[in-house]
Amino acid sequence: MAVLVGVHQASNPEAYKQRNTVERCINRLKQWRGLAMRCDKLAIAYQAALHLAAILIWTGG
Repeated sequence: MAVLVGVHQASNPEAYKQRNTVERCINRLKQWRGLAMRCDKLAIAYQAALHLAAILIWTGG
């Protein structure tokens, strides 16, 4: 994935920081194979797995 750095970063550093945080979180969630493949049949099961992954990432586990 290419990262474009240029006018947008220099014009609003706070927005760039927030965008970077979101992109890094999404990349960490993609490491969970079940979430990346979306192999759950029910949306509620997928949402539960997403919540579990987010909690584990947040706590550092």
